[in-house]
Amino acid sequence: MGLSSAVLAIDAGNSKTDVALVGTDGSVLGAARGGGFQPHLVGAERAVARLAPLVAEATARAAPKVAHVFACLANADLPEEERRLTDAIARRGWGRTVTVANDTFALLRAGLGDTGEPRGVAVVCGAGANCAGLAPGGRTARFPAVGRISGDWGGGAFLAEEALWWAARAEDGRGEPTALARTLPGHFGLPSMYALIEALHLGRIENGRRHELPPVLFATATAGDAVARAIVVRQAEEVVALAVTALARLELLDEVVPVVLGGGVLAARHPLLDGHVRALLAERAPKAEPRLITAPPVLGAALLALDRVAAREAAYERLRSHYG
Repeated sequence: MGLSSAVLAIDAGNSKTDVALVGTDGSVLGAARGGGFQPHLVGAERAVARLAPLVAEATARAAPKVAHVFACLANADLPEEERRLTDAIARRGWGRTVTVANDTFALLRAGLGDTGEPRGVAVVCGAGANCAGLAPGGRTARFPAVGRISGDWGGGAFLAEEALWWAARAEDGRGEPTALARTLPGHFGLPSMYALIEALHLGRIENGRRHELPPVLFATATAGDAVARAIVVRQAEEVVALAVTALARLELLDEVVPVVLGGGVLAARHPLLDGHVRALLAERAPKAEPRLITAPPVLGAALLALDRVAAREAAYERLRSHYG
């Protein structure tokens, strides 16, 4: 392998970041993992600066010249944000050329084939929820995905807040009864929602530990609690609403195309959520083929990088084999 035959793949989500140095033959030459990527909180330059140690770690054992950097980044939701992040990464000199895309495109690419013109839709439901689609001719379907002001609903962080809201109102009498008022504080060894509210508000329980609550929500729903089940069903409806809307925009509802599903919430394959997603897809987009992807999203970023350097077919096979 020559010294100019590598690409750098970055997948930076809300909760974790993966970086991979990949030869154009598909071999993984180095990798690193770090924390979440949040340019909307710290700014593009500082967010990219926090990627630098990971890039250094991934390239420490091999030093080929990088032909292309493909960065699939959370919170790169608007064209202006993509431009700022592209400029910030380009200034780092990690590769000759740079492409930045929303991290949903990494999931989509990981779930598509490696030959032919790409078409399909991906829905990610991890810390947040988002969707992206591709159609022949390079047409795309996207959503702003910047919170409630852009119509967003769902994702692990949102589900935790929703479960806490219903549980708090159940305990103090403003809402209908739900076992969440017992199971949520019980997860932390606390006797009541009041105690949990106090602990979260005063910082006795770190805010980051809220990510532990969605599994409690799903377990409570599986046990038959009506409120918990309604939240899970609503999440399924939102996943399918994103997918069907993107398919309709791309005029793909009447074609057999993949709907790629991924992110921590969907990858956990909770029977209630998974079953409702598949049932609703079958009803509203009968020709869609749901594909659950559990491989690290950095695989998709690396595949996109190989696309940019026109890698050979064997390179894609080798890369996919590495990530199982």
